[in-house]
Amino acid sequence: MSSITTEQMRFWSPEVRELEPYVPGEQPKIQNLLKLNTNENPYPPSPKVVAAVQAVLANSADALRLYPDPDASALKQAIAKQQHVAVETVFVGNGSDEVLAHIFKAFFIQDLPVLYPDITYSFYPVYSQFFGVTTKVLPLNDNFEIVVADYKQANGGIIITNPNAPTSIALGLSAIEEVLQANPDSVVVIDEAYVDFGAESAVKLVEKYDNLVVCQTTSKSRSLAGLRVGFAIAQPHLIAALQAVKNSFNSYPIDRFAIAAAVASFEDQAYFEEHNQKVINSRDKLVAQLSDLGFKVLPSSANFIFASLPSKDAGDLAADLREKGIIVRYFNKPRINQFLRITIGTDEQNQRLVDTLKHEILK
Repeated sequence: MSSITTEQMRFWSPEVRELEPYVPGEQPKIQNLLKLNTNENPYPPSPKVVAAVQAVLANSADALRLYPDPDASALKQAIAKQQHVAVETVFVGNGSDEVLAHIFKAFFIQDLPVLYPDITYSFYPVYSQFFGVTTKVLPLNDNFEIVVADYKQANGGIIITNPNAPTSIALGLSAIEEVLQANPDSVVVIDEAYVDFGAESAVKLVEKYDNLVVCQTTSKSRSLAGLRVGFAIAQPHLIAALQAVKNSFNSYPIDRFAIAAAVASFEDQAYFEEHNQKVINSRDKLVAQLSDLGFKVLPSSANFIFASLPSKDAGDLAADLREKGIIVRYFNKPRINQFLRITIGTDEQNQRLVDTLKHEILK
């Protein structure tokens, strides 16, 4: 936006002039690049996903000419079956970011502030500003953990990423229940983008708590970041509010290709579990290797790790890795500016990272 002049901004609404947009992870076009910066899955989606998309293409005349199912009924049914919930408790959207936007609009525009941690998914303050949501940011403790007691105060809603991003630390279900029980008159959102890599999902609590919304995505554990499919699970009265927002914004949010691909992914549970376990195993191996090199690595239940090297500035280390063709995520922000967020790759990709650090950067 730096190239836009004040004169040109006269056409913008006052609210847009004040926006500080979310900055997505870099997607560079560099040959032989090892990309460990945006938490994409290193493995392709299930072969059944590819077959499902090809089947849609085989009927491309109608697939492209006609609108998709506005309710994405087949996808909701597949999610409900895989998550062991009623289809009436499922809401779907274009990636979990769109689902979160609808959540902010549906539940968080209140007189009291929405609560979330000071170190968390950086889209939350963007949505708060965009929708005019009042917020109160609560600091993680010195170990980068959520302090449950802090969430027992008057509020207009609560949102917690679990496992947290970018710290990778997970909150147990007992702690989530404690938050829910302390806030019976506020909507509590648990954003589970990374839950399949080692944390326990709060979906099993939805039937018990009428103020809980659980949000998930297919971008990470199902290798579908390129198609943008996210979903929420909550009791029907909360789903109804999300549907009202969706149908006031975009009544046909998910295209035929994304519906077919996501349905196939949810139906191939064996592939899903096998490849998630590969990521978990690779993560544990990488943590051990980096620890041997002197890194401090926070406990991870995600497909990434959050690590610091006391002997070297994190920003300099990120720059050195980039010169070697390896990109990781560096956040130049208070409290975390000495940490790198490193996406878990295949064992071969992780070994390239370790070897580069050991033999070229830290030698």
